[in-house]
Amino acid sequence: MADIPGKPVGSGHARIPLLGFGTAVFPFTASETMKESILHAIKLGYRHIDAAALYNSEQPVGEAIAEALGLGLIKSRAELFITSKLWCTDAHPDLVLPALRRTLKNLGLEYLDLYLIHFPVSLKPGSCEVPFEEKDLLPLDFKSVWEAMEESQSLGLSKLIGVSNFSCKKLQDLLVTAKIPPAVNQVEMNPLWQQKKLREFCNGKGIHVTAYSPLGGRGTLWGTNRVLDCKVLQGIAQAKGKTVAQVMLPSFLFILHFFHTHEI
Repeated sequence: MADIPGKPVGSGHARIPLLGFGTAVFPFTASETMKESILHAIKLGYRHIDAAALYNSEQPVGEAIAEALGLGLIKSRAELFITSKLWCTDAHPDLVLPALRRTLKNLGLEYLDLYLIHFPVSLKPGSCEVPFEEKDLLPLDFKSVWEAMEESQSLGLSKLIGVSNFSCKKLQDLLVTAKIPPAVNQVEMNPLWQQKKLREFCNGKGIHVTAYSPLGGRGTLWGTNRVLDCKVLQGIAQAKGKTVAQVMLPSFLFILHFFHTHEI
């Protein structure tokens, strides 16, 4: 794989690779196969690895990084851009730093490149589980939780902080009191859900948009097969002698790169 282009984010001192390797496998369970997949991705040239407490992928990511260093696939941890996420049960002001330190212990790392609030809601403290019960949902204290996220950056535990699954309104609420604006908003995005309004808003605020589930949410509780079953995409794939994923991902990545390097 050729070198993956990057883009300055946050203060401009860090660069986020524009193509990353996600580690969410539903149901969320860690496995030896997951570790081997991450290691193979590093061999292919991926340098942005996206994990989360919810995914149970932090320990396999850490093991893959250690093995990659041992095999000489990378010279140092600094070659990698590692993202992880704060789950809703820890989205409370006093639990953010303990959760991040637990994440770093799982990964075997001293710092993250990017730490995200996974969802703009809180849950009663407890274990990371999906689905969760509606009675456990709590409103997120944006100001206090984000202050704890800002402290994690000030302490050097994460070089950048950001959010995931935030709408324009949720971002506006956060930006009212934020001293450090979120560097990234990670959201689901694909040809059938292009998030134009959100992309325009984030572009205007200097927030980098990362897309997940470019093939849709097939096999998950919350997703559908609409992308892979799309007749238009299937027709293009058949005409080109390719799969839907093969024709869709390169073109979608080109569109994302365009929006990250041009004014919308």
